[in-house]
Amino acid sequence: MNIRSLTRGDGVVIGAAVVLFIASFLDFSSYECPQGVDCSRFDSPNAWDSLGLLMSVFLAGVIGAALLIVSRAMPGRKVVGLDLGQFGAALTVFALWTAFWTILDVNSAGAGLILGLLATIVLVAGAVAGPMIPALKAPLVSPASPTPGVGAGQAPYGAGPGQGYGFPAGQQQQQPYGAQPSQGYGYPGAQQQGQPAQADPAQAQQAQAQQPSQGGAAPAGDFTPFWFAVPVARPLYGEDGSPNPIAELAPGTWYLAVEQRGQSLIAQTQDGRRGVLQDTTGIQRG
Repeated sequence: MNIRSLTRGDGVVIGAAVVLFIASFLDFSSYECPQGVDCSRFDSPNAWDSLGLLMSVFLAGVIGAALLIVSRAMPGRKVVGLDLGQFGAALTVFALWTAFWTILDVNSAGAGLILGLLATIVLVAGAVAGPMIPALKAPLVSPASPTPGVGAGQAPYGAGPGQGYGFPAGQQQQQPYGAQPSQGYGYPGAQQQGQPAQADPAQAQQAQAQQPSQGGAAPAGDFTPFWFAVPVARPLYGEDGSPNPIAELAPGTWYLAVEQRGQSLIAQTQDGRRGVLQDTTGIQRG
């Protein structure tokens, strides 16, 4: 999975799962050694010595976190009728519920149980609040912002040659599939550098009619396939109108737009899957 498709909420979930797994090796309970007694022979048990506690708290939380992250790579997958992410979130809530009542039932909780409870709290917070809080919905790895050197020939974010799947490599004059020479989607063709723009009035009128308005899309009948990148992670839905996404487009990767349907685009992913990109605002054309 492309790490750029992960959000900050996913980062919180991953971090909490790691802490929860470490806590499973720490002492389950603590005790005070009586004076005059050699307690070096006593070994306090951890979660791995109690199968029920291990499976219901520690491994349930870790497995729930793994399902949440996998759901980002395979959106739309279901387990017993639930979305993979929903099933993972339910497991994390179950782990928190069990850890809470377990620590109340223990006379002197050890470091493992205390740290496990704190980790499950953070885990549930990241799983439940991640899709709702804008700060946690932001990308985990921020995309590169345009630099002042763009005007000097350096390509802005998402437009560098040879970056991402399928983008024409190097400085060769080869064009993307279906694109106009040296120009992006729908461009009527540019004058060569250094030549005056002398054109027949009829041809100029035709070119002006073909050129899309600023920030808009070309009519579906004049559509030309083009390469594009998205500024943030966006879902790709099936062409059959299914409400569940079939893939997720990640920033920093080039995708091929093969068809236009109204304001939406039919995009092709790296593995050849095709779907509908409903939100086309802010895309970077190659």
